[in-house]
Amino acid sequence: MAPKIELVASAADKVRADLLVVPVFSAEANGKKTRTAERARANGVRLGPGADVVDRALGNTLLGFAEEAGFEGRRGEALAVPTAGVLGAKAAVLVGMGDSDTIDADALRRAGAALARRGAKVGKVATTVLDAAPASLDRAEAAQALAEGVALGSYQFLAYKSDAKPSRLTQVQVLGKANAKVRDGLARGARIAEAVAWARDLVNEPAEAKSPDTVVKKARALARANGVSVQVWAGEQLVRERMGGVLGVGAGSDRPPRFMRLSYEPRGAKATLALVGKGVVFDSGGLSIKTAGGMETMKTDMSGAAAVIAAMSALRDLGVKTRVIGYVPLVENMPSGNAMRPGDVLRMRNGKTVEVLNTDAEGRLILADALSLASEDKPDAIVDIATLTGAVTVALGEKIAGLMGTDDAWSEQVRAAADRVGERAWPLPLPDDYRKLLDSEVADLRNIGTGGGGGSITAGLFLKEFVAGAPWVHLDVAGTARSGADDGYISRGGTGYGVRTFIELADTFKKP
Repeated sequence: MAPKIELVASAADKVRADLLVVPVFSAEANGKKTRTAERARANGVRLGPGADVVDRALGNTLLGFAEEAGFEGRRGEALAVPTAGVLGAKAAVLVGMGDSDTIDADALRRAGAALARRGAKVGKVATTVLDAAPASLDRAEAAQALAEGVALGSYQFLAYKSDAKPSRLTQVQVLGKANAKVRDGLARGARIAEAVAWARDLVNEPAEAKSPDTVVKKARALARANGVSVQVWAGEQLVRERMGGVLGVGAGSDRPPRFMRLSYEPRGAKATLALVGKGVVFDSGGLSIKTAGGMETMKTDMSGAAAVIAAMSALRDLGVKTRVIGYVPLVENMPSGNAMRPGDVLRMRNGKTVEVLNTDAEGRLILADALSLASEDKPDAIVDIATLTGAVTVALGEKIAGLMGTDDAWSEQVRAAADRVGERAWPLPLPDDYRKLLDSEVADLRNIGTGGGGGSITAGLFLKEFVAGAPWVHLDVAGTARSGADDGYISRGGTGYGVRTFIELADTFKKP
């Protein structure tokens, strides 16, 4: 559980806490260290707000201590300093902010995460980190970023650990004058992080514990508690609704598929945003079966679905005015006597036929149905999110998602929202001449491209065939949906990528 985060009017040298966390700046400007008196006194480090209090309490020895320890004030770097008997706090922690000229919301998120990780063994932490935010950064946005970092840095998934050691941190006091904007920002950041944590939990659950039906039950409970209505299709209803991709992919599993439509409809909404999330609760590859190693992390193949559900659950509490509709196909891709075979032809909801030449290219098949339905509902814009191709990881690595779209203005709006919340995305092209790589001998198109490269692009072009009438963006998060290690406010396992982007997008949405 994330700690309670609150604004407290107290001086740094008076506060009673287990830890006092204070910011320190590096002397790195434009990638080079400077040694000017203005920026540096020792080891290129400059004390931030509250750190001077610690320095005075320790007899002006803090910078020497930092230099001896090799502490340079880099973003997310932390150094514990004993202060017993000289301050109200039992100990202090210096948190690196990087160069003071480049501090942004993400620097505050990383500082919050460092605070949470270093405070995991104590109960109460106080901090002056918020005062390190530059005047150019809105105070509420700065507070939100700090709270997100604290809450996300506190995240743990311990449900299956027999020797679990949960964080003991229960309270974080942000020191500063009474300020309604700051309080609102802290509350907003904590609420957003709560949604991200829900998505991370669902992604981290073993596949056995999250059948399509189980995910529906979890999502329905979350949605109903947060002003979101849910419609679910199953069995014969999927047949009547012509969900050929969902039925084809789900045919091999003993756990039948589901399709969810979630609706957030605030009074007076003047625009509609459609969110589509891939929900393959486990991907064996089907008859085109994956290697053993390739299956190890396939419980995360429903990360897109988790992001859509979680983001929508926070919209009412955050006062979002945009109408948002979520489309979540849920399937398990398994090999069996009932599974679809390479060479089979599926008819999708919009009537187009697809020759399935690789059953491990299944995500695009269920998204085809979802995008077709989303298009029928005539929203002002559509964005889908999917762990779709390994090729995007080859191109962009594990920290940047691939972004493709049909409208430059809409693509830029999505990318800008992602940048603001620290979830990076980079545009990839959808060249018309690559479309012929999807030509099929027997159907309207095939589910994999011919040729040896451009897998992310041909997957995007496949999805484009099922979008009509609205600007559309596709986010390929095969690399960013999961992390192999703790990194700032990202925890090992499911990252919840997309939740914060979708909340920001819905809150600031403009019709393209």
